[in-house]
Amino acid sequence: MYCVYVVYNHKHGKTYTGETEDLNERLKAHNDHRFEKSYTARFDGSWELVYSEKYPSRQEARKREKELKSYRGRQFVKQYIPR
Repeated sequence: MYCVYVVYNHKHGKTYTGETEDLNERLKAHNDHRFEKSYTARFDGSWELVYSEKYPSRQEARKREKELKSYRGRQFVKQYIPR
């Protein structure tokens, strides 16, 4: 099962949308800054999961990830970001 997710960094007001097979491990990777040059590693503070959806195939998950990164998708995601 694949997962499309959105994480939010309160300190900087940033969101990141991605796709993974293991959501818990991926969230740890974002917070541990395992990938030095990644987008999420640029911002200190912790990343919090604010939204996720599950899909049976990677292809479907990537399609949805692309939708969430579009203008309409970003508007949809905004309702899940804590204020």
